[in-house]
Amino acid sequence: MTELLEVRPASIEHYQYIVDYFTNGDTKFLNGMGVDPKLLPTREAWLNTLYENHSRPDEAKSIYYVIWHVDGKAIGHSNINKIIFGEEAYMHLHMWTPGTRRRGLGLKLVRQSIPFYFKTFNLKNLWCEPYALNPAPNKSLKKLGFEFIKEYETTPGVICFPQPVNRWCLSKTRFSELF
Repeated sequence: MTELLEVRPASIEHYQYIVDYFTNGDTKFLNGMGVDPKLLPTREAWLNTLYENHSRPDEAKSIYYVIWHVDGKAIGHSNINKIIFGEEAYMHLHMWTPGTRRRGLGLKLVRQSIPFYFKTFNLKNLWCEPYALNPAPNKSLKKLGFEFIKEYETTPGVICFPQPVNRWCLSKTRFSELF
C-alpha cells in the first residue's frame, strides 16, 4: 500500500510537538544528531520564542517550519534558520517517530520541503550542515543533489556541542534544474 506523504507549513499547534521531540528525547538519541540536552531551553521559553516568530511576516522570520505527514499523521519536521530573505537559509531535518525512520520517507519528504523554502523565502542558496557522524541526513542530501562543500569543526547551533559537520549547498540554479 502506498503511503500519502504531505508537507505543510507548521501551524501554531505543531510547535509543542517540535519542542517535545527535543525536550523528551533521550541523551543518546540527541547526541547522535549533535544536540547537547543540557543546552536545551525550557519548554516554555522555547515555545514562546516559536509563537512570537510565527506571528512575523515571512520576510522577518528567523526560523520557519514545515511539518511532515504520512497518511495524515504528523511524523516530523524540517525547518530553516539563519534566514536572510532573498539570499540564504540553513535547513534541518527531523523524524519524530522511530518507526518512520530508515524507510526512505525522509528523502521523499525533504524533496517536498525544499520548494517551500526556495519559493517562500526567494533563496539563492539553501545550506545544510548535519553532524558529520550522523549518516542519514548526509546520504539524503547527496541523493537530493546538494553539493558537498567541506567538513569542518564548529558549534552549529545554540543547542549543539562542538562537532564536525558536513556543509552542503543547493543553489537556486541547481534547485531549478532538479525540482
